[in-house]
Amino acid sequence: MDGESCFHVWALVLLGVRLRGDNRLRMNVYDPDRTATQLNTLKIEHRELDAMIARLVVEPGNDELELKRLKKRKLYLKDSIAMLESRLIPDLDA
Repeated sequence: MDGESCFHVWALVLLGVRLRGDNRLRMNVYDPDRTATQLNTLKIEHRELDAMIARLVVEPGNDELELKRLKKRKLYLKDSIAMLESRLIPDLDA
């Protein structure tokens, strides 16, 4: 592949177009409806974990290791929710 062709392939990759093994170009597009559905699912799980953690905190003799695991999972869900929400915000050209 010559230098100019290599440049064009990288330009397409940067623009979100992927070169497949069969040499056809395919757009790397996500589905906003699917993203919104995933977002809602994660928010529900986050709320349920929040309630579960609140119950475990007030119960005597709770398992500290389990509580730490639940808090880590909740933090992971929070980060995932933020990532999906940012995906739904359209990019603005400067």
